Amino acid sequence: MKQGWEIRNLSEVCTFFNDGNWIESKDQSDSGYRLIQTGNVGIGEFRDKSGKERYISESTFRRLRCTEIFEGDILVSRLPDPVGRTCMVPGLNHKMITAVDCTIVRLKKDLINEHFFKYYSQSQTYFNRISEKITGTTRDRISRNNLGSIPVPLPPLPEQLRIVRILDDAFASIAKAKANAEQNLKNSRELFESSLQSVFENNGEGWEEKRVKDLGITQTGTTPKTIEKENYGDFIPFIKPADIDFSGIGDLRYDNEGLSEIGIKKGRKMESGSILMVCIGATIGKAGFSELEVSCNQQINSLTVKQEYEPKFFYYAMTSKEFQEKVLSEGKGAQATLPIINKSKWENLTINFPKTKTEQQTIVHLLDSLRTETQKLETIYQQKLKDLEELKKSILQKAFNGELKTS
Repeated sequence: MKQGWEIRNLSEVCTFFNDGNWIESKDQSDSGYRLIQTGNVGIGEFRDKSGKERYISESTFRRLRCTEIFEGDILVSRLPDPVGRTCMVPGLNHKMITAVDCTIVRLKKDLINEHFFKYYSQSQTYFNRISEKITGTTRDRISRNNLGSIPVPLPPLPEQLRIVRILDDAFASIAKAKANAEQNLKNSRELFESSLQSVFENNGEGWEEKRVKDLGITQTGTTPKTIEKENYGDFIPFIKPADIDFSGIGDLRYDNEGLSEIGIKKGRKMESGSILMVCIGATIGKAGFSELEVSCNQQINSLTVKQEYEPKFFYYAMTSKEFQEKVLSEGKGAQATLPIINKSKWENLTINFPKTKTEQQTIVHLLDSLRTETQKLETIYQQKLKDLEELKKSILQKAFNGELKTS
């Protein structure tokens, strides 16, 4: 920090420094005082989480002797992730309280500007000081006493306001650049999805329709007994739902877990070029294309197409909106609380496809090429977003080292 700046502990620059209230689920109500929790506290921002609001009644507020919080108060989460993140309480048209794992900070306005502290609490310097005070055996946390001992820089108020103005302008420009990069990233992904859907929505002459089971070998995976350690090893990859579409391009994660030579005799093998699809739960319909021989568990159905077909074409067909809607429709019809589609229903779903393998391969080539190009664009925009985050960190570091030039 800049020489000549005063430094005080956080608790010393507050008119109020205390924890929120212990609120149990039985204390909650449908209206009254809104309960602001650690999940609402982002790094320098309030996360509204609309639709998940929680409340306590006026009578509960009085019975538990709760502390009301107000617009402009600062909340500090003493739990991950990360420990010590802060937000300023917005105006929500509700009376409010906060949970016990949040510390309420009301600053002495003649010493420190709340926006200056908000920015400081996003800096690496601040988080380094927090990490020095973290305790906990099962998960990281910081006590209120330790939080109160975190050093806070105190330039003269005019200097604080100058720093805030510069950071406001810089962060507004960064936010605009991030929004543009995020929109470009979204557009690049939608470009491929639009082209994919166009292929399967506009099929015409020379296409036919068959059931999945008529296209090749269908299987549902199985899990060899985990208590028999000899079943597991590195002989063949063993795919689970989380290993499918691992990077969002239909790829599989092959190095997560494997079966031994003994284990594969008790499992089921899918040849390279097989399509694997999750058939249960929140990710039902998620599909991957296997470049290797693999095995999989019972939450996954697979198709290994006949030699007269181009395998990758049917992977793309199964990721199309038309096929995904069939899977979801059957899955929800089976059980409302947990979508599931068994092998019998799955293999009786139909797919439209060109009759000739040559045309199937032409479509695959076009989609593969487009996916490669959109991946390049995604890489560029993802790097842009990382660079903008690094720029924020750099600007904050300069701000609290006293290195910001006049703006």
